[in-house]
Amino acid sequence: MHQFGVTLGMGLLAIPLMLYGKLSLQRPPQTLHERPLFQGVHYRREFRSMPRPMMIHILRVDLTAPGIKLLVTPEQPDGNGTTIARTTSEFLQEFKLQVAVNASYFTPFSEDTPWNYYPRSGDRVTPIGRTIANGVSYSTLNLNWVALCISNQQQASIQPSGQCPARTTQAVSGNALLIHGGKPVAADPHSTDDQRPYARISAAVDRTGTTLWLVAIDGKQAFYSEGATLAELTAILQELPVDAAVNLDGGGSTTLVTTTPTGTAVLNAPIHAKIPMWERPVATHLGIYALP
Repeated sequence: MHQFGVTLGMGLLAIPLMLYGKLSLQRPPQTLHERPLFQGVHYRREFRSMPRPMMIHILRVDLTAPGIKLLVTPEQPDGNGTTIARTTSEFLQEFKLQVAVNASYFTPFSEDTPWNYYPRSGDRVTPIGRTIANGVSYSTLNLNWVALCISNQQQASIQPSGQCPARTTQAVSGNALLIHGGKPVAADPHSTDDQRPYARISAAVDRTGTTLWLVAIDGKQAFYSEGATLAELTAILQELPVDAAVNLDGGGSTTLVTTTPTGTAVLNAPIHAKIPMWERPVATHLGIYALP
C-alpha cells in the first residue's frame, strides 16, 4: 500500500511537469526570423544569449501604408472608466484585427496560483494612465503617465506629460519614458523593477510620427528567455531609429498576436501564472488593422 501511494504521488507530480514541457514546446524557436505580416507591418524575432537568454520580438508599423488603422480597447458602454479584461487573442478576434499587443497597466490585479488570479476574461478592470479609444477618453487613474497618442491621421507621438494632442483618437499609457528626442532617459535608481530582468513591452516612434515600433521581450522562462532590465530594453530600442519610447505593461501581460489563414497565432512566448504560452486577460490592447 505504501509503495502504491508513493507511485501515485510521483505520478500526480509528473502531470504538471509533463504539461509544462508540452506547452514549452509550443514556444517560438530561439532562431532569427523575420517576415512581412501585412502591408506596412513587418515582424522580426531574434535570440540573444548575453547577458542572459533573451527572445526579442520587433514589430515595425508604417502608419502611412494603405489600410493601416489602430484601435485601443474601448470603454464599457455604461461608462465609469472601466473595460472588461480580454486576452490579446480575444481582443484580436472580437474586433477582427490583423495584429495586436497588450498595452497599459491596469487595476485590480492579483496572481497567487494558476487557479487563483484576477482578472479573468470578462471581469471589470480599470486601465492606468491616459486611455483613448475611438476618440473617447475614459481612464481616470494616473493621467500624467507617459502616453502613446495616435491622431485621426494615423500619426503617432509619445507625450511625457500624458496630455495627448487635439484630434487624438487612440491612446495608451506606460509608467516610464525610455527615450526622448532620440536620447535615453535615465532610469529611476530607486526602482527595483527597473533593475531586474523582466518580460517587457515597449512602444516607440520615429521623429516624423509615421513609424511605430512595438518591441516585446519574453521573460520569466529559465534557459529560454529571462527578460531584460529597463536599461537593456532602452539599449535595444536605440538600435532602431526611434525618437521616443515608452515602457508599457510587461511581465506576464506581454503578448503579441496576429491572424493567419488558419486562425490566431501567438508570436511571442507569454507566461501567465507560471504557465508558458498562457495569455493573461488584460485591460487594454493596441490593435492594428492592415491589408494582406
